[in-house]
Amino acid sequence: MFKLNTYIEPDFTQKFLAEAPDCTLVRAPHAKAAPKGFHATSIYPEYFKVNGEWHLARDTRMDAVAVWRDGEIQVVEFRNIKENDLVVTGRSEDGSEGIYVHAACFTSDEEESAENVFSFRRSRNRETSFTYDYERLVNLLKYEKEHGGYVVWVLGPACSFDVTAREIMSRLIAEGYCQALLAGNALATHDLEGAYLGTALGCDIRNQKLHHMGHYNHLETINAINTYGSIPAFIKGEGIDNGIIYSCVANNVPFVLNGSIRDDGPLPEVYEHAYEGQDMIRSHVRKATTVIGMATMLHTIATGNMTPTYRVLKDGTIRPVYFYMVDSSDFVASKLGDRGSLSARSIVTNVQDFMKNVGSGLGLYEYR
Repeated sequence: MFKLNTYIEPDFTQKFLAEAPDCTLVRAPHAKAAPKGFHATSIYPEYFKVNGEWHLARDTRMDAVAVWRDGEIQVVEFRNIKENDLVVTGRSEDGSEGIYVHAACFTSDEEESAENVFSFRRSRNRETSFTYDYERLVNLLKYEKEHGGYVVWVLGPACSFDVTAREIMSRLIAEGYCQALLAGNALATHDLEGAYLGTALGCDIRNQKLHHMGHYNHLETINAINTYGSIPAFIKGEGIDNGIIYSCVANNVPFVLNGSIRDDGPLPEVYEHAYEGQDMIRSHVRKATTVIGMATMLHTIATGNMTPTYRVLKDGTIRPVYFYMVDSSDFVASKLGDRGSLSARSIVTNVQDFMKNVGSGLGLYEYR
């Protein structure tokens, strides 16, 4: 039985918090600019003292600013600062300036013993045993489905290259283990290429054999979709009945596709303006209770930078946000932690094995 880690409320009766001053609010000099000495937010719960009361930022992200709007603390990107916004200033995090960052905020069933100062195999790499991680992730996904969680998957194009991995991801979406999908032009293109022509980048998704003139296949797919004008119209018009994107459309699961400088096409639904795409990503991250990034360093890091360690639910309950980064490279799997998202859990493996293990644990796949 999966159990969420419990949120530990700060004790505001402690002298250093009870006697802390109000945080300093300074008006933004103009749009998209904060005053000097602005406070940059983190992924952790942060409290700000205003008019003698501590206020939790209900939604936060890394490297943004806190503003006092409409009687609450709101965390916004620099580009969303408005002229005359009341911006929190101060660089301390210990309450001395009315700002308190509450990092040790959840109980944990994985706490290290203080006696084990020295130990082997503490890094997470290809030699790590991930059996427990899979068990915990499977139980977490079951919990999220049963309790109305919001699971966001961030997928790279490799997730569409193998027929079995693709089928399992499609089933995860259909069975309610995915509430939103974030990806780039490539994932959608190659997944739909697989449904349309049976290939991904011209290689058969079942036996990996190269089709004759297969390097045209993804371009043919893009062209066909653009001819229809949208992905749903293409799916309907061509009778597509399988795949990751098909499953999103069939089950009304939103997907956000962001473009890059290297895109060919792109597909009609791809956001070509980076900040419009970022806003759409964050609209789902604001609801996320679990995020799983797989085989895409840049998209996962981008999502991770927007994902806090906690979520304030509608009833006021505060729960943890779980974050997994899956990649075959040790370097990539640990990269998100290096970027400051210290709560991210890495699993070093390839897409096919990861999907088979998760699918098997959820009863969606049987090893043959």
